[in-house]
Amino acid sequence: MGERKGQNHYYPPDWRPELGGLNKFHGTHALAERANKLHLGIMVIRFEMPFNIWCEGCNNHVGMGVRYNAEKRKIGMYYTTPLWEFRMKCHLCDNYYEFRTDPKNFDYEVFSGARRQERRWDPASTEQVEATDKNTMQKLLTDPMFKLEHGKDDQVKAAAIKPVIDELSDLQSRMKDDYLQNSLARSIFRTDKKRIKLADEADQALMKKNSLSIQLLPEREEDRRAASLMKYISIESSEDRQKRKRDEIDARPVLPSSMEMQPAAAKIVRNFSFGSPGESSERLLSPLQLGIIPKRSMKSPALSTRLPITAEQPRTVLSLEDAPQPTEEIRPALRTTLVSDYGSSSDSD
Repeated sequence: MGERKGQNHYYPPDWRPELGGLNKFHGTHALAERANKLHLGIMVIRFEMPFNIWCEGCNNHVGMGVRYNAEKRKIGMYYTTPLWEFRMKCHLCDNYYEFRTDPKNFDYEVFSGARRQERRWDPASTEQVEATDKNTMQKLLTDPMFKLEHGKDDQVKAAAIKPVIDELSDLQSRMKDDYLQNSLARSIFRTDKKRIKLADEADQALMKKNSLSIQLLPEREEDRRAASLMKYISIESSEDRQKRKRDEIDARPVLPSSMEMQPAAAKIVRNFSFGSPGESSERLLSPLQLGIIPKRSMKSPALSTRLPITAEQPRTVLSLEDAPQPTEEIRPALRTTLVSDYGSSSDSD
């Protein structure tokens, strides 16, 4: 930007070429406000954070690569290399950072206002190319015998790794057709894309069927084997259960039969005792004792003599087998009912 500031500017009428450029004519610097402290040896530059730090003013993390407007000034020399100091203000608080160059270790050092976040690891553990140690580099420059020994070690390492390099070079030479490589890569990509899409559709259908809202993991052979050893019981749905209950109600008779009425009627009076005080109160009562009497017909007068119902009759009949049975000649005319004739004095059917 600085080299374009002198273009397309207005030149006043009193300007002459022998007076120099516009900056000299107006008494300003080409860097404008960046050179306001130039008389103090300070230049404002754009500084990029060389590593991760923790601010000592607000204890916030500042990542590597964050840029600041920093004041740059010279503080000394390391042999023939100048030492520079950079001062900048934190963007989250009023604290100031100060960094200095370290040409001896090819690094920056935090002078004040922050502390460095240490993130160091062994390059061999992350399968990275291990850089030469700084002490080793210093010995290579100053010790000829160490340099000779280091060279022999490098030759041994190169001979050991040469087969691997040759195999990689051969593999690369056999795959020189860019179109074939591109077609192969696209084919693999399409196949994987279709497979992932089908698996995702199956998962979505399963989640919708079972009303799930969790992420499903891919199936494994161990999971299939464990599932095959389990015994599952089919769960009846609410619709099937309701339909089954309705079918049972439809198949049930509206009026209960006489065999169903006997236990029900006996259950009502099960807790009442009859007879002597010593008798058990759990005995069943006969239909005559419960008030269930057969309907008498005028055509069979013998029925009244066969089945007398008087107040003096002792209540010792405990079941239907003990009740007096009608004779063969009046059995066809005997019809039992629970409904009495109300509102009519006729004995006809």
